Amino acid sequence: MVGANVTEMIAEIVMARKLETTGHEIITAIHPHPTMSEAVMEAAAAAYGEVIHL
Repeated sequence: MVGANVTEMIAEIVMARKLETTGHEIITAIHPHPTMSEAVMEAAAAAYGEVIHL
C-alpha cells in the first residue's frame, strides 16, 4: 500500500490478520465514515460481490 493516510488501512489489515478475521466479519464491523479504513471494508464487500453503497 502506498499513499496518504495508508497507515490507517495497514492498521486495520494487521488487526484483522492477527485476530484471524474473515472477510464477512470485516464487512459487518462498524467503520466510521469517511475514513480510509472504510476502504478496507468496501474492498472486502466488493470481493464478495456485496453492495458497497445503498
